Amino acid sequence: MLAFDAFHMEEGVPIYLQIMRFVERSVAAGTARDQEELPSRRTRAALLGVNPNTVQKAYRLLEEEGLMESRSGAKSVLTLNERKVRDVRTKLLEGEAAVLVAALKETGASKEEALALVERLWDGKGGES
Repeated sequence: MLAFDAFHMEEGVPIYLQIMRFVERSVAAGTARDQEELPSRRTRAALLGVNPNTVQKAYRLLEEEGLMESRSGAKSVLTLNERKVRDVRTKLLEGEAAVLVAALKETGASKEEALALVERLWDGKGGES
């Protein structure tokens, strides 16, 4: 079963989007597997202290994306293949990169400065100038 142990709610972001993002990140990171079961809507809602309709909305949208499948009276499972995983990973990476690029542009950073910063942070040298 997909563990939600690392799930932490963020203020100001709709919970259904946070649930979706958590599942998508798990898929992109390879920690979620094809046919892996997801917690029931009621269980997930109770653990989060939210209305079951909130979890239902997240699950419905994940179903529309083709990432999970639910059957009446049966468990909800992830339905993944290499293409879906690649598509989710690309979508998430592009979204995160777009936010970073926009922030760097707003600060007046040049492309060269931005790339140097990313490289330095990637190598774990964040505090150095």
